[in-house]
Amino acid sequence: MNLEKYSIGVGDRFGHQGNAQLKAFLTAKQQGVDVVPVWNKSNREHTIIGTNPEDTRREADAAVKKMGWPGAYHVDADHIGLGNVDKFMAHADFFTLDVADFIGKAPGEAELKAFEQSMSKYIGKLNIPGVQREISVSAESLHTIAAKYLYAVKEAAKTYQHILKSKGEGKFIVEVSMDETDAPQTPVEMFFILAAIAQEGIPAQTIAPKFSGKFLKGIDYVGNPNAFAQEFEEDVLVIARAVNVFHLPKNLKLSVHSGSDKFSLYPHIRQVLKKHQAGLHLKTAGTTWLEELIGLAAAGGEGLTIAQEVYAQSFARRDELCKPYATVVEIDPAKLPAPAQVNQWTSAQFVSALQHEQKNPEFNIHFRQMLHVAFKVAAEMGTRYTSALDKYEASVSASVTGNILNRHLKPLFIG
Repeated sequence: MNLEKYSIGVGDRFGHQGNAQLKAFLTAKQQGVDVVPVWNKSNREHTIIGTNPEDTRREADAAVKKMGWPGAYHVDADHIGLGNVDKFMAHADFFTLDVADFIGKAPGEAELKAFEQSMSKYIGKLNIPGVQREISVSAESLHTIAAKYLYAVKEAAKTYQHILKSKGEGKFIVEVSMDETDAPQTPVEMFFILAAIAQEGIPAQTIAPKFSGKFLKGIDYVGNPNAFAQEFEEDVLVIARAVNVFHLPKNLKLSVHSGSDKFSLYPHIRQVLKKHQAGLHLKTAGTTWLEELIGLAAAGGEGLTIAQEVYAQSFARRDELCKPYATVVEIDPAKLPAPAQVNQWTSAQFVSALQHEQKNPEFNIHFRQMLHVAFKVAAEMGTRYTSALDKYEASVSASVTGNILNRHLKPLFIG
């Protein structure tokens, strides 16, 4: 099973927006761009909401059938490890092996020495065609990289082998994820990480590094877009070199996690992809959930009331809700509107504060991040929330489709 050149992970917290999401991909296809949808949902999100992986598979299959989607599609067991992969096994065909918790743990001395010896021929100037600056590798830097990442890759291999025994060779797609860690990986680190992945026999088709700058949930990139562009291009070139020398899958490509709404980066990404004819996997995280809230608020009536109640509760439970996402949200409490104020807002005011229109002076990145992590509150509303999604489906669907098509697919792949 091969992952196609362009793919986007479409998270859907409550499993109601498959049709609306797929409509965006169908429109892009009509405009000549084939992008594959990958429905992704992590174990953490299933636990918070009270759903299970079978629900995600059911949503994807139903949407494909209803909308007449003619292409490939996948269901991603997002950010899993050996301890929780079994519950996804029967329902996923894409597995994101999360090794972030193992980065920095020491590998066995014999394993470390064996890896260093196998890579010793790369000590000196590292030749990566297309990279302009000189990259040098010393015995010391090779040792440091191996000591930091080898154990993590071996843990990924354990999970991969476990999936392989259950699913069978060629029956699933593998991504290796190391984005949720403290420091970004340099291109030279990426090279040797990919070497270790190849030695462990993991047929990774996509790899998600941590890039420099901040990839906060649901808002634009915080950092220097030009520095990112250089880093992204060098990683693309490192992958091309590693595919050749380590015999990794030829369709191996970069994955950008928490990639939704990184509008300042999309022109750079698109330029690099076009220049090198490279592929991309991008995860849009929880922005579909935010578009549900926008659609509800825009509809007015009970929809607006629910959106206001979700905010009021999230404001009161800020510490609890932010804790699981502490590394990827930065909320200034002083810049959050008081719930009493929000309760007086019109539909237009709520939408203006939440919808990611950066030119709108009423847009509030703190309000948006607060609601991004507030889906637990909506889950606790149960059928009151999901029934509202059905009642106001037209408004919600328009928001969901427009977001994926106009803010993601078009700038990244259509232009």
